[in-house]
Amino acid sequence: MSAPNPLPTSLSRCPLCGAANQCAIAAGRPPESCWCMVQPIAPAALAVVPESQRGQVCICPACGAMPADTQ
Repeated sequence: MSAPNPLPTSLSRCPLCGAANQCAIAAGRPPESCWCMVQPIAPAALAVVPESQRGQVCICPACGAMPADTQ
């Protein structure tokens, strides 16, 4: 039996930290208005999204931020 995910499972919450993910789609706005369309997302951040939540929820800008030395 796997351990329960302590973070809320919500389309508006980041699966990594639980903060608001600021997802435009989850908020009912056009996808092109989302922060992720203009900010690069760190591949390492996407890699740690729980497999069961990949393609289902969005990470927040803070968790998705590229390290300063790669921008």
